[in-house]
Amino acid sequence: MITHLLTRIDLSMHSLSKGQKRIALYIEEHYDKAAFMTASKLGETVGVSESTVVRFATELGYDGYPKLQKAMQEMIRDKLTSVQRIEVTSSRIGNDDVLNSVLNQDIDKIRRTIEETSHEDFERAVDKICNADRIYIFGVRSTAAIASFLGYYFELIFDNVRVIDSTSHTTTYERIFRMTDKDVMIGISFPRYSTMAVDAMNYARSQGAHAIAITDSMVSPLVKSADSVLIARSDMASIVDSLVAPLSLINALIVATVLKKKDEVSENFRRLETVWNREGVYASGEKDEEEETEAGKKNGK
Repeated sequence: MITHLLTRIDLSMHSLSKGQKRIALYIEEHYDKAAFMTASKLGETVGVSESTVVRFATELGYDGYPKLQKAMQEMIRDKLTSVQRIEVTSSRIGNDDVLNSVLNQDIDKIRRTIEETSHEDFERAVDKICNADRIYIFGVRSTAAIASFLGYYFELIFDNVRVIDSTSHTTTYERIFRMTDKDVMIGISFPRYSTMAVDAMNYARSQGAHAIAITDSMVSPLVKSADSVLIARSDMASIVDSLVAPLSLINALIVATVLKKKDEVSENFRRLETVWNREGVYASGEKDEEEETEAGKKNGK
């Protein structure tokens, strides 16, 4: 089965109508822009009707325009530069309300994550994490923040967590060289994918560790070495990486591990609460009210 879009276009070019050929040529030259256009917008851009665009998708063997659009997006998943991201985001939002536009796009990513993430892989990942000798979490650049978030909560639950956020091969391998088949590696990476994340996942697989990929698509380079794949939709064309859905998925992973180890975790948190209260880690609402009262008296209120 022919899967690459450009190959499909080349093989079908002789049978395409004049209008469809205009679409094909535009996609070949500007797929980075076309990938984020609606069928109506693409048709308007090349001077054909929306129905012609839909028929073009069918002619290439796709089940509707959304599947063609997805194929274009897969082509550029690893290729959009920061400047191109700005241009694409500008064309997508235009004069719309930025706040509403961005929030609605993030809502859509969470919805798609619900639809696409494997419950079987999720449950298997939770089980492996709870029974691992050591838990390695790898996330660099923009994903370092959510790797750190996951590591923070896992360190409250487990005593065998190691977060790796270095892009240096030497530093990374120094942190993971003791990995065995009793360990778990959680690799987190989204477009543009980290080469070091791929290498770390490959190493984990070679050592027999259970490799868990948190990424955006089954075509992600992390998937090849993964035993469990957790799909969370990102936005490769946004000016900034949208990590709303990945963070939501990580929240679910934390909650699931807590529930699986409920008694042990509850005891851990009882002990932590004692320490936190003794050390005054968190501000007290009553104390804040007293301070506000005293401040009011000083101000003559």
